[in-house]
Amino acid sequence: MTAPLAGLRVVELASDIAGPYATKLLADAGADVVKIEHPDGGDPLRRWSAATPDAALQPGDDGALFRFLNASKRSVAIDWRTPAGRAQVRELAATADVVVESLAPEAGLDFASLADGNARGSLVSVSFFGREGPWRDRAATDFTLQAWGGSIAMRGTVDRPPLAAGGRLGEWLGGGYAAIGALSAVAHARLTGRGQHVDVSLLEVVHLSMAPFATVGDSFTGRSQSLPRTVEIPSIEPAADGWVGFCTITNQQWRDFLVLIERPELVDDAELAYFWTRNQRRAEIYPFIHAWTRRHTIAETIEQASLLRIPVAPIGNGETVARFDHFVERGAYVALPGTSFVQPRPPYRLTRGRLRDPAPAPALGQHTAQVLGERRDDARPVRADAPSALPFAGLRVVDFTMFWAGPFVTHYLATLGADVIKVESIQRPDGIRFASSAQPTADSWWEWSPMFHGMNAGKRGVTLDLSRPEGVGLARALIARSDVAVENFSPRVLDNLGLRWEDLARENPRLVLVRMPAFGLDGPWRDRVGFAQTMEQISGMAWLTGFRDGPPVIPRGPCDPLAGMHAVLALLVALEHRRRTGEGQLVEATMVEAALNAAAEQVLEWQASGTLLQRDGNRSPLAAPQNLYACRGEEQWLALAVATDEHWSALCDAMARPAWTADPELATRAGRRARHDALDRGIAAWCAERDLGEVVDELVRRGVPAAPVVPARAVDRNPQLRARRFFEPVTHPVTGTHELPGLPMRFSGRSSGWYASPAPTLGQHGRDVLREILGIGEDELDRLEASGIIGDRPAGL
Repeated sequence: MTAPLAGLRVVELASDIAGPYATKLLADAGADVVKIEHPDGGDPLRRWSAATPDAALQPGDDGALFRFLNASKRSVAIDWRTPAGRAQVRELAATADVVVESLAPEAGLDFASLADGNARGSLVSVSFFGREGPWRDRAATDFTLQAWGGSIAMRGTVDRPPLAAGGRLGEWLGGGYAAIGALSAVAHARLTGRGQHVDVSLLEVVHLSMAPFATVGDSFTGRSQSLPRTVEIPSIEPAADGWVGFCTITNQQWRDFLVLIERPELVDDAELAYFWTRNQRRAEIYPFIHAWTRRHTIAETIEQASLLRIPVAPIGNGETVARFDHFVERGAYVALPGTSFVQPRPPYRLTRGRLRDPAPAPALGQHTAQVLGERRDDARPVRADAPSALPFAGLRVVDFTMFWAGPFVTHYLATLGADVIKVESIQRPDGIRFASSAQPTADSWWEWSPMFHGMNAGKRGVTLDLSRPEGVGLARALIARSDVAVENFSPRVLDNLGLRWEDLARENPRLVLVRMPAFGLDGPWRDRVGFAQTMEQISGMAWLTGFRDGPPVIPRGPCDPLAGMHAVLALLVALEHRRRTGEGQLVEATMVEAALNAAAEQVLEWQASGTLLQRDGNRSPLAAPQNLYACRGEEQWLALAVATDEHWSALCDAMARPAWTADPELATRAGRRARHDALDRGIAAWCAERDLGEVVDELVRRGVPAAPVVPARAVDRNPQLRARRFFEPVTHPVTGTHELPGLPMRFSGRSSGWYASPAPTLGQHGRDVLREILGIGEDELDRLEASGIIGDRPAGL
């Protein structure tokens, strides 16, 4: 069986994580990925090991992370510093459906030169700040982007410095966005005959994924002060034999947790039921939580909490996560070709079409002669009257999703032209509506959720009571007339509603149904309750976040968009299969397996070196020194990452080379890492006497990755984001006009904004949709509304 993307030619001109992860996702689905590397060592990730970052691997002994990211690709060695090499890069790019790059400016390739030789070819650029805007050439790392993007300011407790998320998550997230951007550009070229430049900004990725919609909340409420950083209570707590993770999103889950830990007398304490006041009382709460958790093993805790439907999880790390029984039974880890290791498999499963069996990562230049000797004669003329249609125009999507991960999928499709019909009910609206910035006494308070606005703009909203056969019948009729349906219920819900895949497929053979269960449609954990926080606990993301002397800390954010973007990828792959064969299919995209992919380095490094990667506050294997340093004033934190020896020399110049910087051992990263504590003291003393803004400006001017720790609510003031029009004014009939963040990428063929309409009010388009698509008359619509099958106000309010 042919892989869905077989025949798609992808040229990769990228290093590190984001670009290669994007092309790995395309290669998994069958694309022919040609990786261009410089003959002088190739991709630096070949020599990288997070366990021994200061001792580069020997040539030919490629690192485990490189092997994971570059399986099934072909390597071509080209010296793009020479005119002949640059010509070869352009010649290869002319054969591609899409080029994914983070190095193209070095190689003399831009979208204009690509389009000259290949009008249908698209270019996907991945960079720290984007290829346009006043900051496009600034130095940065994942750590400093987290500071600029509002993520660090939200994480931790006020008695210690803020915390960055470990594991370079912004780069993994950026790779996912680049992959779906690439397939969207290919779809656009197929419609119009012209390629696109998709310009992905990792700063925008970090803000959207790790500090989402704080600016929208600030606009809704008119607050100007930032909220204090917090950790969730309960979250990761000490057990008798390690750490165990909880997540109590709802008030009911908190009450059930109090029953679990044998404190039922506190169930009616209204202050404890609320996240912020609970955090203020943490000195009172932690002792009685830990008195219970420390008496019970992880297994006992999970068994008892699961009976009460409390989201609970073991804390995974590089040594343990691949051995969890659920992942073993589901085959979530598979062989890494060319090694004795295992790796996470692609985080989705198709019922039709087959993903590629991975091949070993290539040696440097292994396929140079083969690839350069190939002829790819598939020139396709550009239509003179090529339309400028959005890539998903004409695609109808029925959206049964709630909260964040599921709505992410349909949000992305809506921004690029799909007609997305969001299905709620007045009996059970999308639960994220109730994360409202308005008080329950306010008019239409359920319309004031920042995240609901951010994830549902551009959609049409209907309500259908799916607890009654008549509502289910209307839902089935909509699905029968649509291309795609997406849901993120618990696995048992869809069948219980009477929306079984077999029946839906019989009524609509071209339907693609995307199911997004937390843990999968089978396996021991199938029916467990899980949120993004749970996935961060299980996957190892939390293990790498936190201070060395404290508990693991959840990054709080990335797993929802990770799950969403991988589900988009799976859907686009399934639609490509349908384009070629006419067949619809069921797609399973699990939240937890998306997280396992983004945390893969821990498992790979444990197997390759026997080293268990550990959390270390704001330090990182990638840079030394790296940390937060307090400048003059209150909560004025500098994020600094010295990733190269050149950065260190520039930092010393900025500090006027004090005597303590003169030690020649500090000229290397290994020497600086060995003296990190002393360097922290020296840099902290220098910063303490200076204004944060002046320090940042001086370091940035000298090319050093540096940033202020920006409150999440203030990110919309960033001049680079303003220049790239990342925030877009949208007028809503209830809340008025507010700016929403768009996608973290720019499409060259799109001059208008992302949002054709605001997020729908509850049931806003119900009558229009049922009339237009199902032909239901006014009298029948009146009857449906009178009986509560449809409506525009939550039941009981």
